[in-house]
Amino acid sequence: MAANPQIAMSGLGRALVQHGRLGEAEALACSQDSAGKVNAFMAAVIENRHLSALDLARFSAETFGYPIFDVASLDASNIPRDAIDRKLISKHEVIALGKRGNRLTVAMADPTNIRALDEIRFQTGLSVDPVVVELPKLVELIHIVSESASDSLRDLTGEDFDMDLLSQEAPTDQQDEDTAAEVDDAPVVRFIQKVLVDAINEGASDIHFEPYEKYYRIRFRTDGVLREIAQPPLILREKIAARIKVISRLDISEKRVPQDGRMKLVLSKNKAIDFRVSTLPTLHGEKIVMRILDPSSAMLGIDALGYEAEQKTALLEAIERPYGMILVTGPTGSGKTVSLYTCLNLLNKAGVNISTAEDPAEINLPGINQVNVNDKAGLTFSAALKSFLRQDPDIIMVGEIRDIETAEIAIKAAQTGHLVLSTLHTNDAPTTLERLRNMGVAPFNIASSVILITAQRLARRLCSCKTPMEIPEQALLEAGFDKADLDGSWQPYGPVGCDRCKGSGYKGRVGIYQVMPISEEMTSIIMNNGNSIELAEQAQKDGVKDLRQSGLLKVKQGMTSLAEVLATTNE
Repeated sequence: MAANPQIAMSGLGRALVQHGRLGEAEALACSQDSAGKVNAFMAAVIENRHLSALDLARFSAETFGYPIFDVASLDASNIPRDAIDRKLISKHEVIALGKRGNRLTVAMADPTNIRALDEIRFQTGLSVDPVVVELPKLVELIHIVSESASDSLRDLTGEDFDMDLLSQEAPTDQQDEDTAAEVDDAPVVRFIQKVLVDAINEGASDIHFEPYEKYYRIRFRTDGVLREIAQPPLILREKIAARIKVISRLDISEKRVPQDGRMKLVLSKNKAIDFRVSTLPTLHGEKIVMRILDPSSAMLGIDALGYEAEQKTALLEAIERPYGMILVTGPTGSGKTVSLYTCLNLLNKAGVNISTAEDPAEINLPGINQVNVNDKAGLTFSAALKSFLRQDPDIIMVGEIRDIETAEIAIKAAQTGHLVLSTLHTNDAPTTLERLRNMGVAPFNIASSVILITAQRLARRLCSCKTPMEIPEQALLEAGFDKADLDGSWQPYGPVGCDRCKGSGYKGRVGIYQVMPISEEMTSIIMNNGNSIELAEQAQKDGVKDLRQSGLLKVKQGMTSLAEVLATTNE
């Protein structure tokens, strides 16, 4: 009769018996009481006072060759609570204490729980360094961390966490409802919801789901840098794609052509995040990229964007003008949309009629008439603009000027008493005017309509763990600093890395801007078919800082590093 209980005895129980720390009958009794529950054997040993929690932890550490750790000296707020999946934390009663490089320090009470270590390695893709912790202290720490995780979600939503994924439209027929229900029943929905919430908590701008021949990975773009966060089993790629496509109102049977859609993550009655979804057929399946569209980003205010005082003044003066064209330029992902919506939010008043045409509308702003262009249906930027002009607008925002027809209608609107805001993809402000001319816009129309151009980039902001750096004077001069700047009144900083910034040394981003009002001298250059070089020279004479000069000012202010500015404003 004793054979079966003996087989069920844990490795720790057998070690205690072999070393004479526990009688065999006592060990069997505690094993039977545990009934296969995690750490229940240890709890029974402590509860029956065979050994104290501290003695049991010391025995486990010495016998199995692991260090013992006192979590009383640990600040729970610094624990990387998302390093291990919460299901594993609950299932095995383990917790990550810290991460350095590709190694994860994990606290556990029973070091013989090899299965827990294997599952953590598989889930995180990291090497695991176990440390032994007294069971009651470990349980208390897990409770504290779990509570803080719930609090962070409540902070995000403003109330208890009750998340739901919704498509932008209700299902149109019974077949769609059945398909959605079938995918909703799959466990993959919980995994996708966790990925979305993690991305929001980390402040990511994009989520990439990428299938390859032998593996499948998920990456977040945070502060402009892609970082891998998970490698789900390759077999899940079709289910993940199907789930996202169903909720984004895309055709799940069409896998040969790219598709675009939207979805909504409802966090509470008052909080929802939109996602712009794009699918792309690749060699090994559909790659899906989700852009996170948080309406609160437009509510930050102009002061949070990083404009210098004179740049902010010039921009505010321009948007207060009754008519004219303001252009925002920069590459994809440089924050043009947030800048435009920050301006629109300042102008959004009860007595103003604002209309926007976008592809698609990324930020939902109440009080503004937003239109999604649809080329297939004939609703192009130019068609939307023509319609706007019959709707008595005060302010018009065009998502992007792509062709001569859109440019000419926008310029005509700016010349006839409307304020027009739009974007162009150019490297800096002076080349924007040349780009318009190359598109076929007459120099006279450019000179009489454009009142201000803003070029911008986003540089990573240094985390609070930054450290002073010694940079040779020659390197500073080559970067663009003047001799007069090197007066010793400021100190350049560089990245270090901590738990807050996940080791990158950077946390968040700051804008670098070139704000160029169109002066009378520039108007004369435009009328005389001058090129972008002449315009840039005149801008310098007018006191307009170019992107590199604005970036170097952020270095002097300690906001970012010289290396980041050089990479962002590569000339």
